Amino acid sequence: MDLQQMRYVVAIAETNNFTRAAERCLVVQSALSHQVARLERELGAKLFERTSRKVRLTPAGEAFLPSARECLEAAERARAYVAAAVGEVRGRLSVGLIPTVAAVDIPRALREFRRRHPQVHIGLRVGASDELVEQVKEGSIEVAFLGLPTNFLLEGVSSRVLARDRLVTVVAPDHPLAGEESVSLDQLASEVFVDLPAGTAGRIQSDQAFEAAGVLREVAFEVTTSDFMARLVAEGLGIAMFPSAYVPQLTGLITVEVTDAPARIEHVIWRSEGCTPASSAFLSLLGLTVPGLRAPGVVGRGGEQADVDRAR
Repeated sequence: MDLQQMRYVVAIAETNNFTRAAERCLVVQSALSHQVARLERELGAKLFERTSRKVRLTPAGEAFLPSARECLEAAERARAYVAAAVGEVRGRLSVGLIPTVAAVDIPRALREFRRRHPQVHIGLRVGASDELVEQVKEGSIEVAFLGLPTNFLLEGVSSRVLARDRLVTVVAPDHPLAGEESVSLDQLASEVFVDLPAGTAGRIQSDQAFEAAGVLREVAFEVTTSDFMARLVAEGLGIAMFPSAYVPQLTGLITVEVTDAPARIEHVIWRSEGCTPASSAFLSLLGLTVPGLRAPGVVGRGGEQADVDRAR
């Protein structure tokens, strides 16, 4: 078997269609089908069930697919490391982040990185912090920027603290709290809240704070994006809590300090096994003091320095 055959198998598995897989791999369908059939003969098992309407993996195909992906990723890493040895940065850079990251200007950093390293394929994924941690562990993204409660234990990844912040309340301009300079969690408990889904890291920090204050609150609107949260607040449907460093990006809302607000920490994380050449170059671009990396300049917002932390 060879890498091209593995690419064909992965493409078919992801598209569930031989024609679309051939288009993705830039080959004619007959050539793709021939190579897959040749691989199946070598393995002694069918990898796909084919009907006139759909294609799906057989049990043998399900067993083969993870190893095929690992081989392709290993080959890609090998090319990247060889390029790095001769002074080039190649490969891929997949970055994950939560929407409320404030310590680093990610769009600006990615623009500068692409200018410096045009041979790198850049990808971006927005999600919840706990989901991004798992994606870094499994290798689907190389670097992620998170916002976590102070008691959240990062495991299985390497990390660095970027900034520490606290949450503030945002309300519509005509809300009764709009004229207050500060409030307590006890005062907020009677309000209707807009927040992230239950169980996510961003939601947990607020839930824990209200629990510690000995009060309950109602979260009537659970949404996954900060911009939609802000829109619901602007319509007067509820109030929300955001990191104080993020709220300047919101318009048309009033910020109210919370005297006993929960705190959060922004982290950057990468795989504990080490950085790829592309992710190493990206972290260096951000001026992060990671062992074995150069830090030519910071492309960030605050410039706060912190010790490197390898999470156990």
